[in-house]
Amino acid sequence: MSTAEFTDILYEKADHVARITINRPKSLNAYTNHTMREIVLAVQDASFDAEVGVVVITGAGERAFCAGGDVKWEDEGGLEATYDYFPDIHNAIRCCLKPVIARVNGYAIGGGHHLAYACDLTIAAEHAIFGQNGPSVGSPADGFTVARLSTIIGHKRAREMWFLNRRYTAAQMLDWGLVNAVVPYDRLDEEVDAWCDEILAKSPTCLRVNKASFEGALDNMRNPTFSVQRMLAPNYLGSEEQMEGTKAFLEKRKPDFNKFRRNVPELYTSGV
Repeated sequence: MSTAEFTDILYEKADHVARITINRPKSLNAYTNHTMREIVLAVQDASFDAEVGVVVITGAGERAFCAGGDVKWEDEGGLEATYDYFPDIHNAIRCCLKPVIARVNGYAIGGGHHLAYACDLTIAAEHAIFGQNGPSVGSPADGFTVARLSTIIGHKRAREMWFLNRRYTAAQMLDWGLVNAVVPYDRLDEEVDAWCDEILAKSPTCLRVNKASFEGALDNMRNPTFSVQRMLAPNYLGSEEQMEGTKAFLEKRKPDFNKFRRNVPELYTSGV
């Protein structure tokens, strides 16, 4: 797929800045496997383009940066594809040895939240909302994707976000260190451009060395197979428990997970 064939994202390069916009505003910029693949290809293209010095990732419209996985798509079997594609997004951002800025213009929830914190810097509009969804909808993100948050805001707060799935304002996330700057929405582009300009004034080689140094320090956290869920509960996807979370979300009701509080290894492992 060439960059000219993108359908789920907008991709443009100008003045040494590559901008990637998730363009699915009707679904709050939620992603499918197709969306994820396009993001990866765009980040990789920007990484190899010597004229690009900064990458900006954002969502279309004013309501959402990214609301995570498209639940309707996940309900049709797409959740498992997340394990094949979403780690690639993290890898692409890590391997792009140019600063990547998340321009958070609204909801950054679930996969959209960890897409934002995978970026090197995060600049948010005042109305932006952050949070995780996984245990609330039966979507078991795992491995490096989960653990990386603890390196940004500390273990206690990271575990709070993942275990409780609360919603947090941009101001709270600025206080916690998850966000670098918060501005009114009508100043968001101005602020992002100012950060881009500052970065572009710096030595590109030094920036590459700096980023590689940060990412190298995280290599010991990486799970190369991204298989924590598959190791602990290989039969979980498609199970009654997983489907309860998805269906409750689609039916706009609170999920009932109490009936699944039994011996999880017996329920979801292969019996080995």
